[in-house]
Parts: sequence; structure tokens; C-alpha cells
Amino acid sequence: MDLNGYIPVWDKLSESEKSRLQEASTFKKVKAGMLLHGGSADCVGLFVVKQGALRVYIISDDGKEMNLYRLFERDICLFSASCMLSSIQFDVYVETEEDSELWIIKPEVYESIMAKSAPLANYTNELMAARFSEVIWLVEKILWESMDRRLAGFLLEESSVQGSDAVTITHEKIATHVGTAREVVTRMLRYFVSEGLVESRRGNILIKNREKLTSIAGQSRNQEK
Repeated sequence: MDLNGYIPVWDKLSESEKSRLQEASTFKKVKAGMLLHGGSADCVGLFVVKQGALRVYIISDDGKEMNLYRLFERDICLFSASCMLSSIQFDVYVETEEDSELWIIKPEVYESIMAKSAPLANYTNELMAARFSEVIWLVEKILWESMDRRLAGFLLEESSVQGSDAVTITHEKIATHVGTAREVVTRMLRYFVSEGLVESRRGNILIKNREKLTSIAGQSRNQEK
């Protein structure tokens, strides 16, 4: 399996650098629900997603999970190479959400090439900045957005990801995505059901009024006030 097309700056690397990255990569097929990276002490390597979906999350002291962001086809995970990121002071976990295919690149090889390749270094810095922006965006949503808006936005996003109005997901998993407790999600979904926005089924949630759900998700903070 060739990494060409999965690393955006591939064409800007020398043939030697390409060969070293290719030789330092291992291609794997992984089942859904597998823990790929288990915290800062676990320096597995960089994940390059060929197919599937991964979730990147943190765990609180009392064991609650909160998703930071998700990775799909052609996305790259840097946090799985924690030994490259000495400034990171929190444990990040990576798990497959569905059956996935990915490359794992040895961190020491990637780091040595990055030290000499300006294109790869610039891309890595931009990727790191983008990931931190996603984390800050999540924090802002949790701090400032009402729960109905966050839940509506998530259901619409998940519907798009799954390609169906019937979103297959548990209340517990929704809670980890929107950063709240399962009980809060259950109460808000009951409200959505009473308003005719969704229908709660065993194992999935059917979106019934996409227009109204979109309206709730798109409300400005001024409207919320």
C-alpha cells in the first residue's frame, strides 16, 4: 500500500524521504471498537487513515469520556505519536469507531525527516494548529452553546456522516461527543421527541423534522439570549 495521496506534501518530498516514510509505515486493518492509542505513555506512531473512522478523546479523573474530534479518510493523527509532542500535558486516546484501514508510521522516522524537510515540518505545524483549533472550538461550544443547539448540531452532523436520517448511536456515545452526561442527553432527546423533531428507537434516532433541527442548530448566540 502506497502513502502517495494520503500525505498532502508527498510530492514535495525527495525520493529518499518518500522511501523512508514508506518503509517506516505498517498497514493495518482494524475492527471497530479497538483502542489504538492509550495515553501519553503510548507512543504508537502517526496514524494515516485510508478508510474508516477514528475518534480522539480524553478521560476525566472519574472515568467520563469526551470526544475531541474525529478522523476520517486521508486524515492524520499526530497525538498517537505523543513522544514527538513533549509539550502535550494531557492523555489523549484514539479508538476506531468503525472497521478501519490505516498506516502507522514510526514516530522517530517521521520526526527525523521533518527535521530536514521544510514542507513536511510546515504541514505538521499547520496540522497541529488545526487540531488545537478544533479542541478550542469544542471548548467554546461546551461553554457558550445551549444543550439543545449542541445536540441538534451533532445529530445533523452524524446523519451526514452515516448518510441516513436514522442515526445509529447510543445516548452514552452522544454524551461523549457533546461533552455532557448521558442523563442530560436523554432528557433533551425526550424534549426533541415531544416537539416532533426526532423519533427515538431502539439503537437509533430518526430525524423527522430536519428543517426545525437545522434552525435550532443554527441559532446565533444573540437569539439564544
